[in-house]
Amino acid sequence: MQVKYFQDTDTLFIRLSDLPPAETRDVNENLTVDLDTNGQVVSLTVEHAQTEKNRLDFSYERVGK
Repeated sequence: MQVKYFQDTDTLFIRLSDLPPAETRDVNENLTVDLDTNGQVVSLTVEHAQTEKNRLDFSYERVGK
């Protein structure tokens, strides 16, 4: 997984897979998802990331090796 935040555009990009996207879908005006040929999400793009929740707050739990 790869997470990038672009401060100049307030955009959050989350790559979940190395597979190339076959389709991009708009979920709403600030969220798009890229899907592979099987319809699985390979990445997410959140526009206005800090504005959406009034702040950028990201945490995760690593499980396993």
